[in-house]
Amino acid sequence: MWSTTGTKGMGQVWFPVPISVPNKCNCRFSITITATNTAITTHSHTHTHTHTPKPKPNPKSTLKKKRNRYRKLYPGEATGITEEMRFVAMRLRKDTVSEDQSPSDTWKPSIHGFLSYLVDSHLIFATLQRIVDESDNVSYAYMRKTGLERSEGLSKDLQWLEEEGNVIPDPSSPGITYAKYLEELAEISTPLFLSHFYNIYFSHIAAGQVIGKKVSEKLLEDRELEFYRWEEDVPELLKDVRDKLNMLSEHWSRDEKNRCLKETTKAFRYMEQIVRLIVS
Repeated sequence: MWSTTGTKGMGQVWFPVPISVPNKCNCRFSITITATNTAITTHSHTHTHTHTPKPKPNPKSTLKKKRNRYRKLYPGEATGITEEMRFVAMRLRKDTVSEDQSPSDTWKPSIHGFLSYLVDSHLIFATLQRIVDESDNVSYAYMRKTGLERSEGLSKDLQWLEEEGNVIPDPSSPGITYAKYLEELAEISTPLFLSHFYNIYFSHIAAGQVIGKKVSEKLLEDRELEFYRWEEDVPELLKDVRDKLNMLSEHWSRDEKNRCLKETTKAFRYMEQIVRLIVS
């Protein structure tokens, strides 16, 4: 049904229109359509809308996730794995040697002990060289012919000492145990073996030369052994090995690097046992 209002021209017309609106939000619509002689307009609706508020994010939870994203770097990590290992070595030295006393101040080396030290050292360095030279592991190939190799020089030293009338002993327990461990490690984990590889050479260059000079003064009339002599600049040779190892370690996981740091401690402990043979 419809109705009109008598006005000049075409009157206004109001009529209900049946409209079906899906009621998904509890809305109520009231629609009026007004027709005049110039336009048709609509007057629309009032509605109520029920809205379930979303839970607000927990600021503590968000903060925790943000913190976990940025972990604290290990000492030396920004430089490379060799720098991380150096920090470990520095802590070990601080724990074992007081600032005002070094091993050379209290040690009384014997020729028998020094010979045992050289024999075990030869076993260790020969084991390192054999592994990297004979292995099919591509990473080990980077460590071939570094210029740091010591086994050939040690062979010459032992030959000279024997010619001088000294009896060259067989390798002792510390050297045999460590050499076996290196062979097993080389098969199990490349990162862990290379950790020992680097730290053995590093410890010999950083501390071994000092010990060798002291012993040579007391037992060998200041003779310089081949063990402590290199044909090229030692810092540059070591830097080359360090750069290669840092490059390789870029492909290692953080867990593997952490295990390398633990092996650094083992490497220095093993070498410490061999050095102590000098005073046996």
